[in-house]
Amino acid sequence: MFNEFKTFIMRGNVLDLAIAVIIGAAFGKIVTSLTEDILMPVIGKIFGGLDFSSYFLVLGAVPPELTGSTDYAALKKAGVPLLGYGEFVTQAVNFVIVAFIIFLLVRAVNRLMPKPVEAPAAEAADIALLREIRDELRTRRV
Repeated sequence: MFNEFKTFIMRGNVLDLAIAVIIGAAFGKIVTSLTEDILMPVIGKIFGGLDFSSYFLVLGAVPPELTGSTDYAALKKAGVPLLGYGEFVTQAVNFVIVAFIIFLLVRAVNRLMPKPVEAPAAEAADIALLREIRDELRTRRV
């Protein structure tokens, strides 16, 4: 059983997948920082100083020490049920950015990869027969 597991792990696909997951996690952190620290503040500034992460609806009781608070993280940490639609907008922008970057990467790789040379298609039997008949008729006229 150990040898089977070792063979499974040593396959190229499994190693490629493991590397992809590790790189993907690191890439996800970069995109999260790009979204939260660069893009969302710019978008907020364009739309009048909005901070999307602070947009939420309180769905339950708020502890007395946090009454009137607009700190989403503090309310969430206190266990207050919240509908954080601003955080959802941030995550949706994150997703769109990741999807677009992956699209650009795949597009670039596809352009760099050599296209396989296609062998000329074999001539259909009826076409070949018609060519032979044509060639035979030409030789009889002469």
